[in-house]
Amino acid sequence: MPKMKTRKSAAKRLRVSSNGKVKYKKMGLRHILTKKSTKRKRNLRQAGILHPTEEKKVRKLLPYKF
Repeated sequence: MPKMKTRKSAAKRLRVSSNGKVKYKKMGLRHILTKKSTKRKRNLRQAGILHPTEEKKVRKLLPYKF
């Protein structure tokens, strides 16, 4: 049986934590930052954790990460 291919676009955007949860970079921190509050920008810096239902879809895209 041939190897399964990893979706490279997903591999660049998503990472698996040590607990097995999927981490991602939050959107909205690239431009137009003057109108966003400091608190909002600080929270956007932290990595987001993907919801378990979405995680099932990601498992198919990243077969060798889990």
